[in-house]
Amino acid sequence: MNIKEKKKILFITGTRADYGKLKTLMKKLDESPDFTVYIFVCGMHLSETFGSTYREVQKDGYENIYVAYGLAHSQDQSVNLGNTIICLSGYVENIKPDMIVVHGDRMDALAGTVVGALRNLLVGHIEGGEVSGTIDESIRHAISKFAHVHFVCTNEAKRRLIQMGEENDRIYVIGSPDIDVMMSDSLPSFEEALNRYEIPFKNYAILMYHPVTTEYNKTGKNIKTVVDAVLDSKHNYIVVYPNSDLGSEIILNEYNRFKEPENFRVFPSLRFEHFLTLLKNADFIIGNSSAGIRESGIYGIPAIDIGTRQNGRYSTKILKNIQHVNEDYNSILNAIANISDYRFTSLEFGQGNSTDKFMNIIDTEQFWNISIQKRFIDHQM
Repeated sequence: MNIKEKKKILFITGTRADYGKLKTLMKKLDESPDFTVYIFVCGMHLSETFGSTYREVQKDGYENIYVAYGLAHSQDQSVNLGNTIICLSGYVENIKPDMIVVHGDRMDALAGTVVGALRNLLVGHIEGGEVSGTIDESIRHAISKFAHVHFVCTNEAKRRLIQMGEENDRIYVIGSPDIDVMMSDSLPSFEEALNRYEIPFKNYAILMYHPVTTEYNKTGKNIKTVVDAVLDSKHNYIVVYPNSDLGSEIILNEYNRFKEPENFRVFPSLRFEHFLTLLKNADFIIGNSSAGIRESGIYGIPAIDIGTRQNGRYSTKILKNIQHVNEDYNSILNAIANISDYRFTSLEFGQGNSTDKFMNIIDTEQFWNISIQKRFIDHQM
């Protein structure tokens, strides 16, 4: 590409999850002579309770990392949104990026998109057009309406964005970038992952259960049922803390019951590549994390999706490795008992070449000539 000067690309990352999705794109751009990468680190990354995962970003050795240390992380997401917008506005004014890249449906991504759109800066949204059963879906769609270009995982996601009035020429289907990492040969070995986290067993399941903010009044009852069931299942478990949304403190309090049993190991966070190795070798994954919907199928790992958090994000007719159950003790134990019947592989969300697709798109003059003036497209229904 004959770009007159290097383009500045600013990535916003607020959680261990979105960093895992974005890091392959960051690294590829960082290696290119045509781009300069900037990373704004905020949100859940800053929480000591949840592992201070900003350190994982720093360890990857990027030159231009801004850790927003002054941002206190609150469970009140409206406060987080306002504070992040204020802090990010100052940083953007300083570096003047050519594009801001955000991922998914978190408040940090919404802050980045609002700042970019209101400053007439090009905004790219990774993984728009998807649905879920919580307030996250509304946030994701709001981000999509502010964003100028969309890098989606599936044709179905593209269809939804078009249904929302987005222009076809602004939507690119690239798959999920984290699958590039999943299918690479650079993951740590199984033994390395076990040793790093001092995990004493080689046969285990992974439990990841997040709050459903719109069902806050049910959180205590629901997580107690989940914990009762996994305790009584007698499997070994690697348990990863929930995200920091409203209700996480209730879940963490219930996780105190895992301290005594020898068949449980509980972690605030796991480094992304090590988590993938552990997932690849797991007997199954259980909870309501998107990892059970998206990543599990790549490795053919059985998944038990509990509750409403992932409603609408998948079909068990397509993702045959997934069992869906409600927060019901007997249903959960029955699903665990039948886990061996659900070892199916799926590449529904990508082929492992998302980073190359992304680079081929933005490494053109045509891409950088896109207008930041959007228009709503009425489509015949």
